[in-house]
Amino acid sequence: MLLIVCILAPQAWISTINVIISAGPAYDIQPPIDRQTIVYSIGRNEFPIIMTIEDANPSPTYAKLLGETAKIDWQDLERFFAQGKLLSVARDLDLVSVAEAIADDHSAVVMQWLSSGLVSRMPAETAADYSARKPELWAVVVSPWVCVQERA
Repeated sequence: MLLIVCILAPQAWISTINVIISAGPAYDIQPPIDRQTIVYSIGRNEFPIIMTIEDANPSPTYAKLLGETAKIDWQDLERFFAQGKLLSVARDLDLVSVAEAIADDHSAVVMQWLSSGLVSRMPAETAADYSARKPELWAVVVSPWVCVQERA
């Protein structure tokens, strides 16, 4: 299990950063970009994650969807795949942020993810792979879609 707590104060660059690692990859914490932002990356090949003070106050939609996000087995998703309602979300994106953008109809952002391949209808090859491997999957429903992401 991994726990990261980052507390940012608007008056100071960083008032406290606590990183507790009980298992998992090493963390690279970089100096703040500005007074309210910290960047950290997980492992060697991961994309950096940018956290701001605004992240500490998620929107009501984000909070609702976060509460509805859960680990799920592929067999429970197969019927949604058959109906063409599964959206595959790349590991580089925050699953709940993608669901929030869909729910709040942020079409420009969603179209950018779709055109870049970061979000797509679940390809048959991916579905077959999930069926064979049984990976750790997380999902959240944004009717009529089910957004799915593989976690390692």
